[in-house]
Parts: sequence; structure tokens; C-alpha cells
Amino acid sequence: MQYKLLGRSGLRVSELCLGTMTFGEDWGWGASKEDSRRIFELFAEAGGNFIDTAPNYTNGTSERFVGEFIAQERDYFVVATKYTLRRPGTSSKDLNAGGNHLKNMRLSVESSLKRLGSEYIDLLYLHVWDYTTPVEELLRGLDDLVRSGKVLYVGISDTPAWIASQAQAIAELRGWSRFVAYQGEYSLLERGIERDVLPMTKAMGMSALAFGMLGGGVLTGKFNQPGGPGEKTRASKAADEEIAAAQVILQVAGESGCTPSQAAISWVRQASAHIIPILGARRVPQIEDNLGVLGVRLSEEQLKRLSAVKPPDPGFPHSFWNDFVRRDLIFGERVDDLLDLKK
Repeated sequence: MQYKLLGRSGLRVSELCLGTMTFGEDWGWGASKEDSRRIFELFAEAGGNFIDTAPNYTNGTSERFVGEFIAQERDYFVVATKYTLRRPGTSSKDLNAGGNHLKNMRLSVESSLKRLGSEYIDLLYLHVWDYTTPVEELLRGLDDLVRSGKVLYVGISDTPAWIASQAQAIAELRGWSRFVAYQGEYSLLERGIERDVLPMTKAMGMSALAFGMLGGGVLTGKFNQPGGPGEKTRASKAADEEIAAAQVILQVAGESGCTPSQAAISWVRQASAHIIPILGARRVPQIEDNLGVLGVRLSEEQLKRLSAVKPPDPGFPHSFWNDFVRRDLIFGERVDDLLDLKK
């Protein structure tokens, strides 16, 4: 395991993060406490110190398990949790039990601290943008939490790039706590963050935390077997394009001597140095398999083959920024020299 600085901060985190949405059986498909503990132990034994959870994962059980597992070495681990979604155990009639506003922020953080058995949260994400809370209210509330010592760093997740950029600019202008991380879905089949989010995170000094790298299990090749998945999986079936994508992953994995899961995670991991994959496992063999990605390095040719599975649609205005515009309408014939200088 190697380590990275989290965004534009001095915090050292492992190059892989352990996702714990599977910790607990409250939703009917997660891991038992015994299996959850073993998954955590294997990650820690491999050198992992970065743990991701949320109040809503398995109705709060995930946070409680994480709190118990890290209790003996709390300060060693970097624990990320979130707020926005309705707090576990609240009434559906409570209009303020969810959202990005100050009331839910404070109550959610207090509840998380109790479940984690900790005096502080290393990284607090805004979980989902709610399109109602003013950006200034959000930022001032997060900064107050950091100044109080209950939260050390802040991040943002599942939010349009323009909103995250606006918030980051305001935070920097006013001297408030800035985002050090962005969390979003990224896989061979879901490449939406390549349009604006990934460039934004680079420009704004954020680490990019990637989840969903296996497409709910379809990119492991389970559905490419004659008899289909040999075990229960989150996805109940796979579309033709998903099976085709998994077939290319199977071919690359066979060439590289790695598993399909490792190949799929490697493609994400090698996309940029500032990306940190979030591993999610329901069973012990799955985390063992995923951790094996530390010894995998795909070639440039293999990465290109995987990228060709489902090329991203850049959309406007990115599709407008092409060689014709650059060469003929902006820079002239020396466009390559100018772009090289910019790099």
C-alpha cells in the first residue's frame, strides 16, 4: 500500500479506501458483523487507513461497526462519513430530517459521532446536493464544524461540478474550509465525471474518490458465465452492452494474470494519480480479490482497449473544443507548441 495526500491538504491516506456500505445485514444483502470485521482487518493489514461510511448505510449499523473496529486505534484511521440523507430513525413527517441545511448538518454530525464513538470526524462529505440550501449556509456551517474540532476536513459528493466549483471559490475567497475531496461514481460503463467533475477536481485541488467501479457486479464477468452468477449479486441481470464490456475485461485480465475485478479497478485507478478507488465487499474473498489490485499495472494498450468499450460523449461545450477551433480559429498553426508550453 502506498499513501497520498488528500487533496490540497497535509493529510496522509492510503491509495485505496474501504467502503463500508455493506457492513450490516439491515438491508438484506450486507455482511454479518463477523465478516465485516474480517474485511476491515484484511484492509488494515494491507496498510489501509482510509475508511468510508455514512449515517444511512445499513440504517446506521455501518457507522457503529466502524466505530467498534477502529476503537483501539482511533487516531490511526482516517474516517470519512457524510450528511444530507434523512437521519436514521427519524419520522417521515419531519421536514428537516434531511437536506444540506444547518439543522440537519449539526444533528447528523452529532448522531454520527455517537455511533462512531469518536470525538471527531476526519472527513465530512456533503452526500448529495439538495438544490435548496444556499451555498453560503452550507460553507459557513461546515467551517464552523471544522473550527469547533468536530470535523477536520470537508468534502462533497454526488454534486454537479459547477456547484462544487462555485462553493470552492467562495470558500477560498472568504477563508472558510475548502473541499479536499469529491466522491462520485466512475467505471468503464459510467464515465460522466470525465466531462467536468474530474477536470474540476484537478483544478480545484481535490482528490477524486471513485465508487461503483464494478458496475454493481456486472463488470466482474459473473453474467458472462454459461450458468450466470454463481452467487447472489446486487444486479439481477446484465444488459448486452454490459456483457460485452465484461468480455473485454475478461480478455485483458487473462493477459495480465489478474482477475476481472482487478482489471476493472485498475482502469479507474490508472486514469489519474489523484483518483482514490473505494473498495466495496460483501464477502471476505471479495476484499482479498480487490486488494490484489495493488500488484496490477495494465499497459497503455490494454487501457486503451478498455476505454474503447464505451467512449464518453463529451457533450457541448466540450465537443466544440476540437482541433479545428484550436488550430484555425484560436491559436493558428503553432497550436501544438502552445499547448505543450501550457503543460
